[in-house]
Amino acid sequence: MLELKNITFNVDSEGQDKEIIRDVSLTIPDDKLIVITGPNGGGKSTLARIIAGIEKPTSGQILLDGEDITNMSITDRAKKGIGFAFQQPVKFKGIQVLDLIRLAKGKNISVADACEYLGAVGLCAQDYIDREVNASLSGGELKRIEIATVLAKASRLSVFDEPEAGIDLWSFQNLIDVFKNMRRKINGSSILIISHQERILNIADEIVVIKNGKLTAKGSKDDILPSLMGTADAVPECRANGNKVVRK
Repeated sequence: MLELKNITFNVDSEGQDKEIIRDVSLTIPDDKLIVITGPNGGGKSTLARIIAGIEKPTSGQILLDGEDITNMSITDRAKKGIGFAFQQPVKFKGIQVLDLIRLAKGKNISVADACEYLGAVGLCAQDYIDREVNASLSGGELKRIEIATVLAKASRLSVFDEPEAGIDLWSFQNLIDVFKNMRRKINGSSILIISHQERILNIADEIVVIKNGKLTAKGSKDDILPSLMGTADAVPECRANGNKVVRK
C-alpha cells in the first residue's frame, strides 16, 4: 500500500514560488487499479513523478507499506517495487529489446520468456526481440515495449503516465486489453494510471480527480465517472483521425 500524506510541490517560476501540488493526501491500496484524471496542467503527471521519485515533494510524506520513502531515489524506489512508465518512452541507443526486458526482469531470462512479455502487449516477438530500441521504432511500439518491461519487473506498484499518448487507435485498444489482463492478475500489487481517456477510466476500481494541484474527488468508477461527464473536468473520449488517437 502506498500512502501520500499532505504532499505539496512548488517550483521556482520567474523568481516566484509556484505551487503545482497542494496538500494532497491519497492512499493507493493493494489489489486495485487506480486512475488519476483531471484537466490538463492540473498536476497529475507531477504527482506520478513524485511517486516514482523523479521529483521530490516540497513538503509531505510518502509511505510504502509503512516505510518512509520520501527521500529515496528513483533507483531505490524501483528496488522497493515501484515501476514507472514515462509518457514519452525513453529511447536507448545500441540496446536490443531482449536486453531491455532482461534488465527489467533483473536476470538473464530465456528468449522464450522474454517473448511472452512482448506477446502480452500485442507485439510479434519474432519481429522485435532482436531489434534495437532506438528511433526506428514507432511511438506505439516503444510504448508497448516499455509496458512489457514493466510487466517483466512485476512491480508492487506500476505507474503509467498517460500511456495512450502518441499511439495509434489499434495500439490504444490493445493497450486497454493489456491493462484488463494486468487487472486480472494484480494479486497483491497495484496499478496507477494517469489518463484522460474514458475507456481507461472505465476499467478502474477507483478514480481520483486532480484539479489545480488539489485532490477534488475520489471514489469508485460508478460514483465518479458520471459526475465528470458534462462538466469542465469531463474526460475526452477517443476518436479516430487517420491513424492517430485525438481528443474531442
